Amino acid sequence: MRAVVCAALFACFAVGQDTTTNPEQLFRNAVDAQQRGDFALAIKDYQRLLQLQPKSIEALANLGAALSHEGRFDEAITDYQTALKLDATNAAIRLNLGLAFYKKGDLTDAINQFESLRKTEPENVRVSTLLGDCYLRLGQTEKTIALLTPLEAAHSADLDLTYVLGSALIANGRTREGATLMERVAKQGNSADAFMTAGKALLKMDEYARARQDLEAAAALNPNLLGIYTQLGIAREVTGDTEGAEKDLRRALDMNPKDFDANIHLGGILYDKRDLDSAKLYVRRAIDINPQSPFAMYELALVESSTGQVDAAVSDLEKVVQRDPDWLDAHVQLAALYYKLHRQADGLKERQIVDRLTAEQQKKGPSPSTER
Repeated sequence: MRAVVCAALFACFAVGQDTTTNPEQLFRNAVDAQQRGDFALAIKDYQRLLQLQPKSIEALANLGAALSHEGRFDEAITDYQTALKLDATNAAIRLNLGLAFYKKGDLTDAINQFESLRKTEPENVRVSTLLGDCYLRLGQTEKTIALLTPLEAAHSADLDLTYVLGSALIANGRTREGATLMERVAKQGNSADAFMTAGKALLKMDEYARARQDLEAAAALNPNLLGIYTQLGIAREVTGDTEGAEKDLRRALDMNPKDFDANIHLGGILYDKRDLDSAKLYVRRAIDINPQSPFAMYELALVESSTGQVDAAVSDLEKVVQRDPDWLDAHVQLAALYYKLHRQADGLKERQIVDRLTAEQQKKGPSPSTER
């Protein structure tokens, strides 16, 4: 929190007045309340002081900080803006104004404040990091990367900067670079969130063993981290520990029954175990959560096919290949079912698609996926 201004600034006021009308005492009371965490009382005293001294920049700034702490961002913004009208060059107040917009979720106005600050304080790493995070949250990852990359080498110990840059690189498709930075944050900062972010990125790169190590570290640091057991379950599944994967995925669903990934991956594991009734239950739940998912529809078709519901399986697979025309496994399954139903022409057509996709895949090389 911005350091409060010394109450001695108000020494010019007479001592011994009623504390409700004595600006010096009101400021002291407000500062004391703010420092001990009684923000409601601090707000009340600052507001009473401002009735007496409406142009007190110190009271306006401190009141803004107290209001922001209580989540009353619109009021805080108004007070900061009033203070800046009195002192437009006050960088600390402008930073707090930007932070109020940032915490409120008004990223465009936050960017305006941080960009203005950066022009006058180009070496202020905190301002650059906050500005980069605003760009990141708005999906402008290239701006984040361009802004923070030149600063990273000289400020490698600044974990906030490294985290934002790593996140932007991952979101921008530069997954390996981003994961490396995120692992640095995780290890140096003992951060469960950073370990999980790195692990998720590594899963997408098919670096399963390394991903599992990071995700296990995240779970050890924070067993209540939302989504951690889903990602760890997926990592265990792709590294062959299906028993551990099932346990983690069930734990994930205990924490969040509407977790799509946990439902669909648990359904897939149960399908492989030929617990088809249970598999269907979890796959259906996944479809209820995300009816547009071709992965969930594909899993449902596999279960339907295995339980003799061939027509239903064909119908679902036709939807899958319509949504994802290049999904080789879906075309393979659909071709087999067409032949099973004696739909020779349809089967031949699918077989030709399978041959074409297989040839294209062989040119590109294998591309395994952790998604079902």
